[in-house]
This record gives sequence, C-alpha cells and structure tokens, in this order.
Amino acid sequence: MFKPTILLMATALTLPSLAMGDTLSLPADARVAMALVDDLTLDAETPRLDDVVMHPVHSERGSHRLPDYCVVTGDARRNGERVRLTASALTCIETAGADSAIYSGELTAGAYDADGDFGLAACQGDRCRLTPDDVFVLTLTRPLSLEQQANPSAEINARRRQHDADEAADQP
Repeated sequence: MFKPTILLMATALTLPSLAMGDTLSLPADARVAMALVDDLTLDAETPRLDDVVMHPVHSERGSHRLPDYCVVTGDARRNGERVRLTASALTCIETAGADSAIYSGELTAGAYDADGDFGLAACQGDRCRLTPDDVFVLTLTRPLSLEQQANPSAEINARRRQHDADEAADQP
C-alpha cells in the first residue's frame, strides 16, 4: 500500500515540470497549409462570418506545420473578389505515444492564396464560396509561442496505468 502512494506522488510531481517546459513556437511569417472544417459562403446578405473553424493539412505550400490535432478559429469577410480570412485563436493537441500535450492561445495570421496575394480568390458574381477541399496558406504576422497547458486527462491516465501496473505486480 505504501508503494502506490509514493509512485502516484512522484508522477504528480513530474507532470507539472513537463507542462512548464514545452512550448509550441512558430516564427513571424511562418506559412501553414490549412483548410476549412465546413463550407463557407459569403454573399450580400452575409458579407462576414465570425468563428470560422479551420485545421492544418499536409501540403508542400506551407513552410511550417502545426500538430495534426489542431483547430484554428478566425473571421471571414468579402473584399471585392476575394475572401479575407484572418485567424485569431488556436487549440492543438500533440500526441507522442500515450502522452499528449495541449496548447491553446491567441494567433495573428491571415490567409494567402496560391497567387501569394492576401485573401482567397473564391468569389464569382455575388457569391463567395470555400469548401473543406480548398487548401490555403495562413501566414503568421506575429511569432507564436504557447506554453503547454495542464492536461488533467493525461494525469488521470498516468495514474490509471500506474494503478494497473501495481495491481498486476500484486497478482500471484
């Protein structure tokens, strides 16, 4: 009974130091390939949408990558024949085996099309439309540096794995 308590305390003491040491960082001007999660349509009645959700995709167009499990939110508005898409926040979960790290915070970035111009050429006539198949590049206007956040789920899973290992060791 004494051994599991010491191991649980040791696990709890090591987790905060890991959380304080890891940082998700990208430099200003980093380019990340992205796609929308849902269709986006802008027209005369809806020239702007807030809380647009996007995620990183694998593409040679990006200079940097975010973790695979990441959502970015921002706003979209029509500007002439282009959709101006800006990003303001992100939440990412990076996994390595059974361990995971959570990063969440503010982001300042804008979407650039394949032609290198700000905004996405997605308008025809009175309507602009983007789908999840449309890949674009988000370019950071400020560096990104987010500290790893506490992950209660990881702490619970570590305790559960330790408990399971202790019970298996106690079995004849």
